[in-house]
Amino acid sequence: MSRRKEATVTYSVPFSKDVAWLPADLEDENRWIYQLTPADVADIENALAASKAAGATIETLTRETFPLDTFTDALTLTLDRLENDMGLFVLRGLPVERFTKDEMRLIYWGIGLHMGVARSQSFKGDMLGDVRDAGQSAVTQKGRGYMSREGLGFHTDSADIVALFVLRTAKSGGRSLFCSSVAVADEIARTRPDLFEVLQQPFYHSWKGSEKPGEKPYFQQPIFSIEDGRFSSRWLAPHIWTAQEFDGVPPLTEAQTEAMNLLISLNDDPRFHTSMMFEPGDFQFINNHVVYHARTEFEDWEEEDRKRHLLRLWLAPTNSRRLHEGMKEFYGDVRPGVARGGFPAPTGQRVFVSRNTGA
Repeated sequence: MSRRKEATVTYSVPFSKDVAWLPADLEDENRWIYQLTPADVADIENALAASKAAGATIETLTRETFPLDTFTDALTLTLDRLENDMGLFVLRGLPVERFTKDEMRLIYWGIGLHMGVARSQSFKGDMLGDVRDAGQSAVTQKGRGYMSREGLGFHTDSADIVALFVLRTAKSGGRSLFCSSVAVADEIARTRPDLFEVLQQPFYHSWKGSEKPGEKPYFQQPIFSIEDGRFSSRWLAPHIWTAQEFDGVPPLTEAQTEAMNLLISLNDDPRFHTSMMFEPGDFQFINNHVVYHARTEFEDWEEEDRKRHLLRLWLAPTNSRRLHEGMKEFYGDVRPGVARGGFPAPTGQRVFVSRNTGA
């Protein structure tokens, strides 16, 4: 363990305008779960019918060809709660049994169009990620955790918002966990201001195979940052560890290692995280800047048509916060409300059915 150094800055807690919630705060489900009404479901069904009548495909779909009416109120509420409240929101109750797989993809993409700009989730241009077991491992250089059945530690995804649409759940396991990164950061600022400073310094991250042609396979970015009084954390421990394998990347300092270990231990502390089981028809939205998420390992069904299957969107909403300049190398743009983040395909292609998962 490194020797503790005197912090050069004293932090008042809370240090940002963002909501630092604890598990007890989620007991009021009205604050973060919205149950779809029959009118909401009818609005979605009408939008689907309109898109078919217009001859729209998922590649050509627009807000105009997927016209939502009153359900947009729920989407506006969702975006507000994500940016200005807990950073976690669930829309619950779409009767998925009424729709085909292709219809559910169209519905999900259409809803996303009304919430922001979708971002590519891989250098191959995957716009709708299929979250299901494809035998990969997150701890390898190019492995993606969402393509495995492994438990995933607390982390953030690589866009302002990650959204998951639950089509089918696993035979057992696959429980979702959530943690307010603001609450954890408050605790570190209060108890270890020296390490709070360390976490605001650049760490080397691996691109995990998503770098552009000619780019180095790694880049630098802080884990914590504060801009305009708003907090943001990008936390992907495996990306930091795998970056250590590259020539030209210096070893983590003792202080960096201690800070990462403290962050891991607080995320895993029951005082700071909670969990839930998905239900088919759930839409889960997370503001990656203020909420970490994790997943327990799962056992899947043998039958292909019963296996756990979620659809994932990465979104850049119009009400996003300004980011610290240190986030620019990854996000590409730190201005609020712009299209940013993700892994744009070098060719500009967009793929809507994953070729890696058999979906």
